[in-house]
Amino acid sequence: MARSMWKGAISFGLVHIPVEMYPAVSSNSLDLSMLDRRDFAPIGFKRYNKNTGKEVSWDDIVKGYEYESGEYVVLSDEDLRRANPEATQTIDILAFVDAEDVPLLYYDHPYYLAPGKGGDKVYALLRETLKEVGKIGIANVVIRVKQHLAALVCIGDTIVLNTLRYPDEIRETDDLKIPSPKAKAATISAKELKMAMALVEGMSEDWKPNQYHDTYREDVLALVQKKIKAKQTKTITMPDPDEKPAKTTNVIDLVSLLQASLGKKPGKAAALDDDDDDEPPPPKRAHKPSEDDDEDDAPPPRRKTAASSREHVAASADKPKRAAAAKPAAKKAPAKKAVAAKKTSTAAAPARRRKAA
Repeated sequence: MARSMWKGAISFGLVHIPVEMYPAVSSNSLDLSMLDRRDFAPIGFKRYNKNTGKEVSWDDIVKGYEYESGEYVVLSDEDLRRANPEATQTIDILAFVDAEDVPLLYYDHPYYLAPGKGGDKVYALLRETLKEVGKIGIANVVIRVKQHLAALVCIGDTIVLNTLRYPDEIRETDDLKIPSPKAKAATISAKELKMAMALVEGMSEDWKPNQYHDTYREDVLALVQKKIKAKQTKTITMPDPDEKPAKTTNVIDLVSLLQASLGKKPGKAAALDDDDDDEPPPPKRAHKPSEDDDEDDAPPPRRKTAASSREHVAASADKPKRAAAAKPAAKKAPAKKAVAAKKTSTAAAPARRRKAA
């Protein structure tokens, strides 16, 4: 079982609940050591006396408060405990508030609270009361040498103490360029909002924390194992000089992105319900032939004169030979069309003369 890091009591009104505090979270970050690249020896840090330059052991280190430049008041752990025994031994509940009234931005670090000796009944009483009223307790607590504002929250059958940030620790957003809902550059259309809501609805599911894990850490550790297996334990991988950063653009087509996210092909926005108000373009009117039009006088499709065809063939002949080799069929086609056009124009001329006669 984990060792308790703090022992004291929860106090509200005349109720006194002995509790022990335990860390609620553990860090699984990548533990990388710093090495000297010349011989890959570990780099260490020393605690040394700035006057003599000699290393100092932990047994010779004490805490001090600098009240003037170079002048200190030495404070031992016992001094810190005696300064306010009540503050260092109690979780003093100041008020009970609705949980939704405390923004998530204020929550800092969680700790488990377990009942101390003889505290099971009063611990259970506070837990069940918090559940019934649907509130959290706001309290003061001193952990080590710092006083914290804290929230007592029921999670399952456990009372969790979550330290809170003080208001002066929360930075203002005045210096940030946050778009206003009324800003022209941040105007959201009804269609974009509807598609975004559909995407959120499609991705909604029950909270299952066990399905989430640190994939980056796992990938790095897999790379470590791969290098060990390949005996590349001291090979430094340098960045590829030919690698170019990905190009970014400020132009964002939200509709296309949302449609792609929803599994739709871009350009299908007309299928949405909110596009029903748009009138379709009028159909193109087909050309109606008049009675005066003579079938013999109707020009053949894509008709070319013999002269223009000869000019086209001549122009094609001047192109580079590599273009001719790449597209041999493209040069032969104009010549065939020119011959066909020449025959058509020759055959049409006698017919026109006969009609005129």
